[in-house]
Amino acid sequence: MQKPYQVDTVKRNTLAQQVMEQIVTLLLSGQLKPGDRLPPEMELMEQLDVSRPVVREALSSLETLEVITRKPRGGTFVNHKVGSSPFRAMLAISINNLPAVIEARMTLELGLVTIAAEKITDEELEELAETIENIRRNRDNYGVYDKQFHRIIAFSAKNPVVEGMIESLLIAHEKTDSLIPFREPDLTIQYHEAILEALKKRDPVEAFQKMYDHLKYVRDKILNSELRTES
Repeated sequence: MQKPYQVDTVKRNTLAQQVMEQIVTLLLSGQLKPGDRLPPEMELMEQLDVSRPVVREALSSLETLEVITRKPRGGTFVNHKVGSSPFRAMLAISINNLPAVIEARMTLELGLVTIAAEKITDEELEELAETIENIRRNRDNYGVYDKQFHRIIAFSAKNPVVEGMIESLLIAHEKTDSLIPFREPDLTIQYHEAILEALKKRDPVEAFQKMYDHLKYVRDKILNSELRTES
């Protein structure tokens, strides 16, 4: 049997979230390292004093965030990318803190779009224009093209230091995208075209402003919807 990790017994509220936090804490403390195999579910249940459904929910969330990989009949392993992407681990802890996730996305994208204005290539500008056309042609299901638009901008910054953050940014994008209460393809196209025009002009200030306008609208729409749901 594997040596028990030095973890705290979790409390009874938000159990799956706390299990996630415990596993991420093991990563941050160095007790777990990229490539390590996690103990079987039964051992995690005993060490953390939680039920199997709680452990499975926590592991499922960590897998969605790409912190771990579960292999059929092979076990659960910490992804190697985690070592170069601590931001991913921090996102795992805060994934259900919606305002924090949205603000993290805004912080990264607003910085990246200003660098993109200086570095983006003509070919990448053409790719951005193509995603806009794809949104126009696929109004009922255009989420993949929306994400592609933001991905192209992020990677056009060509900064290896923030590449790990970009992948986490895209996870945050999926999280916020899944919570958008209703789709407005014409408005999305309008925002994307404004960002594209600023990038074509190589104007980082205008690119920042147009991206901020877009992300602020998305933030307000999601948070206002969440408030209505809770009330």
